[in-house]
Amino acid sequence: MLRWILGTHEAQGSLEKSPVLCIGEEQPKNCFTELQVLKGHFDIVRFLVQIDDFRCASAGDDGLVLVWNIETGERLQELRGHSQQITAITTFTCRDQLTSHTSLITASSDRSLSLWDPDSGRRVQSVSDLQSSVKCLLVLERLSVWVSGGAELCLWTKHLQVRCLRQNRSDTGVTALIELPKNCLAAAVDKEIVIYRLAISADSSVSLDEVHRLSSHQDQIRALINVNDGRFASGSHAGELILWDSVTWNNVAYEHILWEESSAQTEIRLGVPKPSEMSIQHLSTNGNLVLAAVGCGLYVYNVVTKAVVAYRRAAHNSDVLHTMLLSDSELMSCSEDGSVRMWEIQDLPLPAEPASAGFFGMWTFGRSSKQSGPQSKKVLDIPNLRTLELTGDLIGHSGAVQMFLSFKERGLVTCSTDHL
Repeated sequence: MLRWILGTHEAQGSLEKSPVLCIGEEQPKNCFTELQVLKGHFDIVRFLVQIDDFRCASAGDDGLVLVWNIETGERLQELRGHSQQITAITTFTCRDQLTSHTSLITASSDRSLSLWDPDSGRRVQSVSDLQSSVKCLLVLERLSVWVSGGAELCLWTKHLQVRCLRQNRSDTGVTALIELPKNCLAAAVDKEIVIYRLAISADSSVSLDEVHRLSSHQDQIRALINVNDGRFASGSHAGELILWDSVTWNNVAYEHILWEESSAQTEIRLGVPKPSEMSIQHLSTNGNLVLAAVGCGLYVYNVVTKAVVAYRRAAHNSDVLHTMLLSDSELMSCSEDGSVRMWEIQDLPLPAEPASAGFFGMWTFGRSSKQSGPQSKKVLDIPNLRTLELTGDLIGHSGAVQMFLSFKERGLVTCSTDHL
């Protein structure tokens, strides 16, 4: 086994002037101390999905899907069939009274869909010559159907037979899908969230009917997640975080996360911040908190109190691509800078976080309902605000870390542009 390289960056000199936290080799709260390198891909690895307690599948731009044993690092299966990059992957578990079996569904920019048996590596079925490539997949296991989104929204049976097809009027198509109560689902389409209802008639025919459109976002929606049974959340390219009621589809809370110059720096004109510094790239949740990756920073929001819990403006040296809430006090993030970082929410020391945030000053949080008029802005005037402290830094990849998958005490799986 190779030792995991802890907290060591190549460009130490440049980091000394950076507001990004560094951590030494002593990391007592970091349980990830050893590294296995899983080789097999020959292009960017973008996706990881968990198959069961001991297996995961990886996929990316080489069109391959590889199945791994996460305890031994053994490559169990190599699923070949797509001629271009994988654009979406998910699992589909069919259960009966005695057994259950998990399959893999993949979509590719070669405009095909495939259903795989990860046990044998066999491609069970495939559909090709779609009108466009699929960008996202959603499985509705209780109905034994699944939905694909792209230029079209399609409903499929477990045998890869299309039951319903709807064209989208937007050039961007459907970029994210989530399931909602009462046989509904939400689809992110450019700046809007479109609500569809799944209708099953007496003769078992199925239809997807558009029933509502949510148009509160001012820019393209980048992330869409279920928070709990009663709430879902969306995040936009302009830094808007909106909390929605899952049944009534009402806008419950609206947060706008902005870069702005502090009052002490108003005489310094550095221009408008880059869009990526405000963009919400990823959202994750544990049902109580929502963790947003905003530019190279992290932002934690409490869905019950509708308040900011903690944030760190410069959590990484580059954009954060994936996040995970491990508990109400622990979280993880990975970034284009090649690192995976572990964080703990701690009480904020006095005085508040030092002005190492540079010329752009502090976060500005605007809180309002879009229907209630202009936003009222508060600059760090947030009761009970806490801080994110770095507890672990995992440096093993030489390229941007696309995402990670936690198997709890068994380990952590990461994938990157370095083909590993």
